[in-house]
Amino acid sequence: MSEADGLRTYRGKRHFDRTKEPSGEHPGQHGGTSDAGDEPAFVVQIHDASTMHFDFRLEVDGVLKSWSVPKGPSTDPRDKRLALPTEDHPLAYETFEGVIPEGEYGGGTVIVWDRGTYRPTSHDKKNRPVPFAESLEHGHATFELHGEKLRGQYALTRFHGREEKSGGSARKPTWLLVRTKSGDGSSLVRNKSGHGSSGGGTPDPRRARSALSGRTLRQVAETPDAPTWDPDGGGSTPGGGSTPPTRRSSTRSPRRTAPTRADAAGRASSPNGPTARTRRAARTTGSSCKTR
Repeated sequence: MSEADGLRTYRGKRHFDRTKEPSGEHPGQHGGTSDAGDEPAFVVQIHDASTMHFDFRLEVDGVLKSWSVPKGPSTDPRDKRLALPTEDHPLAYETFEGVIPEGEYGGGTVIVWDRGTYRPTSHDKKNRPVPFAESLEHGHATFELHGEKLRGQYALTRFHGREEKSGGSARKPTWLLVRTKSGDGSSLVRNKSGHGSSGGGTPDPRRARSALSGRTLRQVAETPDAPTWDPDGGGSTPGGGSTPPTRRSSTRSPRRTAPTRADAAGRASSPNGPTARTRRAARTTGSSCKTR
């Protein structure tokens, strides 16, 4: 199947005069992670649509093979994540981040949570390498991720539910996305921010920050075209640069400062100061006692 045929479903679901998603009209147009001759790219996007989910995408034969992962990819080998196949996406979608208008297919906010490259590691029973597209067709593919947050060995395995096996459902087969081991063979588990620890699992999607812009879903939704930033530094560029997000001005009241001696002396010498009022009250009380 050609790249154009692979993207027919993708294009048929979208109105590119209304959404800023890439149309994929330029074959081979890449998002920027992988150059010719390098390892293929992968991207994980968080999509706050009708339901919050993660989109897991792998570059295969000129397109991004895509799965919707409701709970997101886990860094814990004990977790088995359900992965539902979706339509192929163009390579340029690797860097898409923004707001899909309400009423459009997939309407909602998208951020690039992680991106990088991957190395196919599938082999047959005789330990011979198997092309990645072929391993997907067979229903089991292994690969090693080299991302900013996700690293190590993963596997995608297709399985069929009871209804599908009996022919009672036209739904697409479902897959499992599982972390197997890290690149060095250990069972490394990274923390919620994806930067490594003995903690577990998957980030909170509403608190997670984009690997592309450093912003959260809420920040992208509020200002989708605001300047973005690169943690490694650099100049600012609207929608894809590297300026840190500006801090919001504080809404707290000014902090009260302790009174100085000069302030205390001024209040005491004032005709209406606290010391003067105390003295007048004492004289009044004394005179009233004498009349009793």
